[in-house]
Amino acid sequence: MTTPAAADPTRHYAFWPKRLPRHLSPPETTLWANLDITQRRFPDHPLFVFFGRVIYTHELHAAVERLAGWLHTVAGVRRGDRVALCMQNSPQYAIAFYAVLRLNAVVVPVNPMNKAAELTHYITDPGARVAIVGSDLAGEWAAANAEVARDDPARALTHLLVTRYSDEMHNHRVPADGVPEAWRAWLDLSVPLAPYGHDWREVMATEVPAHPAPAAGGHPDDLAVLPYTSGTTGLPKGCMHTHRTIMHNVVAGAIWGDGTSETVSLAAVPMFHITGMLYCLHLPIYLGSCAVIMPRWDRDVAGELISKWKIDSWTMVPTMIIDLLGSPNVDRYDLSSLQYIGGGGAAMPQAVAQRLLEQFDLTFMEGYGLTETAAPSHSNPFQRPKQQCLGVPYMSVDARVVDPETLRPCAVNEPGEILIHGPQVFKGYWQNRAATEAAFVQIDGKWFFRSGDMGRVDEDGYFFMTDRLKRMINASGFKVWPAEVEALLFRHPAVQEACVIATRDAYRGESVKAVIVLRGNAKGTTAQEIIDWAHDNMAAYKVPRSVEFVDALPKSGSGKVMWRALQERETGG
Repeated sequence: MTTPAAADPTRHYAFWPKRLPRHLSPPETTLWANLDITQRRFPDHPLFVFFGRVIYTHELHAAVERLAGWLHTVAGVRRGDRVALCMQNSPQYAIAFYAVLRLNAVVVPVNPMNKAAELTHYITDPGARVAIVGSDLAGEWAAANAEVARDDPARALTHLLVTRYSDEMHNHRVPADGVPEAWRAWLDLSVPLAPYGHDWREVMATEVPAHPAPAAGGHPDDLAVLPYTSGTTGLPKGCMHTHRTIMHNVVAGAIWGDGTSETVSLAAVPMFHITGMLYCLHLPIYLGSCAVIMPRWDRDVAGELISKWKIDSWTMVPTMIIDLLGSPNVDRYDLSSLQYIGGGGAAMPQAVAQRLLEQFDLTFMEGYGLTETAAPSHSNPFQRPKQQCLGVPYMSVDARVVDPETLRPCAVNEPGEILIHGPQVFKGYWQNRAATEAAFVQIDGKWFFRSGDMGRVDEDGYFFMTDRLKRMINASGFKVWPAEVEALLFRHPAVQEACVIATRDAYRGESVKAVIVLRGNAKGTTAQEIIDWAHDNMAAYKVPRSVEFVDALPKSGSGKVMWRALQERETGG
């Protein structure tokens, strides 16, 4: 029997967008240079809008210089130092991110949903001595740092810069209109500072000459960002991204999306997430376009902002548009300005995509990418998209589907593991050589990243997801790694054993379920008690939505928990 011919990795070029290059040579500059150049090109252009306050390019540039001077002179940040950044979407996030880049230091973006028990890792693993956080998160960071200091004082934070979100609003006040009542308290939350704490407003009131930053420098291949991703085992791992790896997808995103300095986008995806970092932060700064910032998701706030600011571009997680269309107020909003909507992280339901097309003449452009690939490695061509499809390999990308065991190239529509080669692929996991070596494979003289996702390539060269090799739960685009949740659950005094699996969720796609064996002296523990404890000790998206108690977990002959048997039972049920 003959083996089917491998799918041609260039087959998709027949449908490549006209006038777009297949390969891209990004600028030989740093990400910081993008802001510096844009400030010279468009100094008086609106760059960000935050609850009615318009922040112009020259204002952002000056704020970045001021904070960079403080970070260098007072906090002692030097080239290559890692600085943790943990807050909701806000002008402060952009200022802090670029101030760190200005010093040729490294940003460690941290999910603001994390709790103290999770945050200790983001202090110790990257060796961060400085963190910049929202006031709503300061208590969790102080608690995490106290735990680190108890174990090893030399590894603890030395400076914690805390900001209220109102600090960068007009007159430092939450406006009377356009803000949900439930948001007002945390947007203007004032908290006591730790002895090593600093107040954002006081720091930013310092004049630049008092704390000058050194001359800007850096190289495209210097480490720039260290976003963390979890895995099938162990604690989250830092993905080493240089200015060059991120820059490729910034420039590619601008070209692929026909972005200009006149684009007005909605910055709703969290900026700590690789997709939000790219499209809500770096892309507007590169283009000199305007991004309207949402600190948290609220469907009616989104509808009002689209209507008021005539937003024409929106990169999102599909659950956002599903939520907006489900609002009883949706008919009040003017969505006619939208020209581009797209995103990834979760599948767009066919029925919703059809409604967008028929009611609003909008085609949802699906894409695919990972933290390791600086967001998109695949996207659908505008002229010929396919629904519920990952798209075609992005600019400069060589993507293959291979047998995960033999690495044999798969034939058309034959499922296998998706491999990715390109200039946006990360440089390995921070201080984890074994994980880095396991993540790459060499084919035809090229190093390919092993995505761990199973897919197929159709006759036109379009990629489709079929399954996962990695044990992972996708909840509204947030990746939940069961091993990490299990490790946290084992801290509960009533939990003897725990196995975390995915359960179906009509809205989120998937949700977290915990199958638990209780200790003998804790048989009266309820599922709600476990869930309440989890809310206090882990990010909300990781919290089990359901808990099942069992007498024993199924195990193999070697004593390993047979999680797949529990998953198959759940899926079958």
